[in-house]
Order: sequence, then structure tokens, then C-alpha cells
Amino acid sequence: METEAWLNIAEIAQHLGVHVESVRRWVKGSGLPAAKVGKVWRFKASEVDAWAKAGGVASTNRVGKRGAKR
Repeated sequence: METEAWLNIAEIAQHLGVHVESVRRWVKGSGLPAAKVGKVWRFKASEVDAWAKAGGVASTNRVGKRGAKR
């Protein structure tokens, strides 16, 4: 039985095609599935893919600094 490898924040950002800072924001505010191991975030690509397919960031209702929904 093969287990899925944990990815670091740079690897998951590359997997999603986004900036590392976007991943950090999504972990803190949008429920991106992650585990913190010490000071380092780790991700399972299959869990992140499921989160994205379920709506991911688009499913949140956030308000930016100027009051506009993002």
C-alpha cells in the first residue's frame, strides 16, 4: 500500500499554480486543508484538490480592505 506524500507550501502553490502567499491566506481564512508540523505547513494534494473542486476560495464570502467582496 502506497501512502500519499505530504507537500510543502511551495510545492502545493506550484501544484495549484498560485503564489505561496495565496496558499497562506487560504489556510488561515478559507479552510484550505493543511497540517502544521512544527513551524511548517504540510499538504496532501488529494485533499487540496477536493477542497478546490468543492469551491475552495470561491465558496467563501470575504470582504477586502476597501469593502469590496473578493
